[in-house]
Amino acid sequence: MGQSIGTLFPLWLRLWVSRRLFRPLGYKTYRLSWHRVVKGPCDAPEVEAMRFIASNTTIPIPRLYAVHVYRRALYIEMEYVPGDTLGLAWDGLSTAARDTVFADLKEYIDRLRRLEPPAEGFVSSAFQNPAYDGRIGCRFFGPCTHDDFHSLTRGHLRKEDVAPFLGPDVEHTHTTRYRTCFTHADLAPRNIIVREGRVAAIVDWAYSGWYPEYWEFTKAHYNYVSEDWEEYLRIAMPCYDQELAGERVLWRRLPEPGTKASSYREGVRIHRPGSSPPSSWLDHRAECQCADLWSVTFPEQ
Repeated sequence: MGQSIGTLFPLWLRLWVSRRLFRPLGYKTYRLSWHRVVKGPCDAPEVEAMRFIASNTTIPIPRLYAVHVYRRALYIEMEYVPGDTLGLAWDGLSTAARDTVFADLKEYIDRLRRLEPPAEGFVSSAFQNPAYDGRIGCRFFGPCTHDDFHSLTRGHLRKEDVAPFLGPDVEHTHTTRYRTCFTHADLAPRNIIVREGRVAAIVDWAYSGWYPEYWEFTKAHYNYVSEDWEEYLRIAMPCYDQELAGERVLWRRLPEPGTKASSYREGVRIHRPGSSPPSSWLDHRAECQCADLWSVTFPEQ
C-alpha cells in the first residue's frame, strides 16, 4: 500500500481527527484511517518483536509502517487487519471452524519455537534487550539467565527454601533446564484476529521475547478465559502441566514480583526492590550515542 495523503500530517493531528471519525479499537489502539491504526504509548520490546517476526517468519501480523515519538513515548503505526477477535467470534464458530483456527495457531507457534535463540538459558526482548511482561510487574527485567529469571519470579527466595515454602511444582520448574524459545507471551482470544474461519493476524506483541520453553503455555493460562479455551490450547502448543501448577502457586503467593513495593508486618518492614535491567546493560546504554527506541524508553540513559 502506498503512502496516503494523511501520513503527511503530524501524528497528533491525525489522532485528533481519528478520534472524531472512528471508535477506539481497544486499549491504546485507534484507527487512523480505513487501512491504518496506531497503538501507543508502547515500549521498545513490542517494536522489536514485530520487526523480528516480520523479518524471520511468515506468521501473519499487522504490517508495521512507522514508529513515532509523541509526547516522549513510542507509538506504532501499523496495518488495520479486518476481522473479529477470536473472543468475539468464538461462540459463533463450529467445532470444525475452531479446529481449523487452532491448527493455524499450532503452525504459527511451532514456527516461533523453531527460531534460533541468541543463546540458550537466556531471557530478553527479541533483540537481546530488557523484556517486559505484566505477569512479572510494571518494570523491565533482564537480559538475564533462566536462573536469574526464576529467582525473580519467586521473589529471590533461596533455592533450598523453595520446596518447603512454595512446593514441589515450583521447585521442579526452578531446577529444570529448559530450551529458550521465542514467545508471544500473551496468546489470549483478544489478540487473535480471525476472518472467514482462519487466523488473519496475531497482534499485541508487547510481552514477547526469549523465554524458557514453558512460558507460552503457562502465560496462555494466566488470565482465565474458559474451559473450552484451555482444552484447545493443548492442541496448539506443547503442554507443561507441572510448570503450570508451579506458576499458579506463584500467581497466588507472589503476584507481580518485579513491581517495587514495601510492606509492614508484625513490626518488620519488608522492601521489595522489584526488577530493572542489569547494570552492565545500563552502562552500555549510557555509552551509546545513537538515538534509538531505548533512548525513548530510558531517556535518562
